[in-house]
Amino acid sequence: METAAPSAVIVAIDGPSGTGKSSTSKAVAAKLGLRYLDTGAQYRAITWWMITNGIDTDDPHAIAVAAGKPGIVSGTDPAAPTITVDGLDASGPIRTQEVTSKVSAVSAVPEVRILITELQRSIAASAEGGIVVEGRDIGTTVLPDADLKIFLTASPEARAARRSGELRGKDATDLAATREALIKRDAADSGRKTSPLAKADDAVEVDTTELTLDQVIECVVTLVVERQSRDADTEKRAGRK
Repeated sequence: METAAPSAVIVAIDGPSGTGKSSTSKAVAAKLGLRYLDTGAQYRAITWWMITNGIDTDDPHAIAVAAGKPGIVSGTDPAAPTITVDGLDASGPIRTQEVTSKVSAVSAVPEVRILITELQRSIAASAEGGIVVEGRDIGTTVLPDADLKIFLTASPEARAARRSGELRGKDATDLAATREALIKRDAADSGRKTSPLAKADDAVEVDTTELTLDQVIECVVTLVVERQSRDADTEKRAGRK
């Protein structure tokens, strides 16, 4: 049963891979009757398009020239988010290891970030009732005026276990490799010149290392509802003046 949202709200949820951003964001949006946007999927989509169209993803100039060609459309229903590229369903292809290994390089190109950022802002602005937007630079760059900013963190070990799909019984070598890949991705995302992964100064940090997914969802829902309540009270006071 959905919890009614008392007022429209734009929520920015940032953090590195494996912190539970996607699962948390979708669940929070569904519970509060908000829309949902996975911005990482958009960068994966443009990366997939580059790969399938023979663009050299090691050549920033080639990426920049081609950046405006693909048509990316994101569905914002948290129960069934969709993403298409030039009318083709890309939800499966964008999750391949090849795309994962190249998305940081493509995402670092300024022309790509400018285009995708404008797309994200447009989607957020048109979301009736509010939206939960998750990514790596939402609170700092894409939506710096978001009503609520949350930055999810977790230890590299916990993130590696989650990304591998198992919390127990995973081969130690596989987990170590996943952990190193995550750390490498963090360094690439945090170190890029354009819109790096960073916690906004006014973001609420939530360490998910020792929390279950349900606990993280509950925590974030509480933060959103509290913000909505404050906004409603402010509107009431303003109306009485």
